Amino acid sequence: MKIGVDIRSAGGFKAGKGWHAFRITRHLLKLDKKNQYILYTNAAIAGFEEFKNVEMRIVEQRGLFWHRTVAKDILESELDYFFAPSSYIIPALLPKSTKPGAPKTIIIVYDLIAILFKKMHLKKAVLIEKLFIKKALKKATHLVCISEHTKKDLLEFMDIPEEKIALAYPASSSNFYPTEKGLEEFRNKTSLPKKFFLSLGTIEPRKNYETLVQAFAMIHEKYPEHHLIIVGKKGWGSSYEELDKLVRENYLQKYVHILGYLTNRTINSLYNLATAFVFPTHYEGFGLPPLEAMQAGCPVIVSDNSALPEVVGEAGLYCDSEKPGEFAEAMEKLIKDENLREQLINKGRIQSKKFSWEDSAQKILNLFT
Repeated sequence: MKIGVDIRSAGGFKAGKGWHAFRITRHLLKLDKKNQYILYTNAAIAGFEEFKNVEMRIVEQRGLFWHRTVAKDILESELDYFFAPSSYIIPALLPKSTKPGAPKTIIIVYDLIAILFKKMHLKKAVLIEKLFIKKALKKATHLVCISEHTKKDLLEFMDIPEEKIALAYPASSSNFYPTEKGLEEFRNKTSLPKKFFLSLGTIEPRKNYETLVQAFAMIHEKYPEHHLIIVGKKGWGSSYEELDKLVRENYLQKYVHILGYLTNRTINSLYNLATAFVFPTHYEGFGLPPLEAMQAGCPVIVSDNSALPEVVGEAGLYCDSEKPGEFAEAMEKLIKDENLREQLINKGRIQSKKFSWEDSAQKILNLFT
């Protein structure tokens, strides 16, 4: 069979969907040496050179023109399947798979935030999903959800037949692991504070960093030696400016460190050195950072909403995303109770082993029949 994949989001500085597209495609290729794959992108992407059954097609266009050109090429190339791990647009543009010459399509559905929580999503992204999501979901042969929570939302709000939906959890990367090697050297080289809480994710409304800073302000009054490190590039809207303003209003400029995009190696060192990882998000289709933290041996504090209980299980402390006091209380527990911290670290390592890219890729590969 010939299978096309949209890997455009897997290039450059990747966020959640980009890393998922990159890793799930690589693991599909590791498992499947029989079928031929055409990887569509708008610029060369490293990481696929080792696979002999792969052709990377670079379409140097932008926006909707890129999607239209790729859709046309898919039909002209007579592909059997098209796999969409990050966008609904091409599946919406393609004819239904029941029409002669049309490929079957498999779409990964991460969440329905653009439909259910429009104010927490970029207006442009909301408009695009509003235009294309229903057509894409209706035309798709299979939909792959990354959590039971997303599957539940699909069934409830999009009127999708359950037999059309498969579940394939993401996993963490092998780049995240417990280590003591080089940590002190890293700390000294970067002038890292000795004690700090860590959070990670694009700075945008959904990530709810305001609650985190409010919680940290409470902690700082009692434990002034602790700092807060936020790793994430600037997202849409005014979240970054509002976050900076909140930090200044609480006189925390010397204690809250907002960093940009960092390498996985650096992030792993931060996971290993942090008192805890704190994730106050309002909504997640899965929630990869807490899983990475658990795998690296860092205890986690997370919101009690959306898919996070599926990811964290009994290995973390849960808080209401609207209540900074609950996060402050959880943070204080992990400062004061070393036994609790060690228990969560051990539970987190066990919980993280429940997720596997190989298992996820195999479930998707089984759909190519």
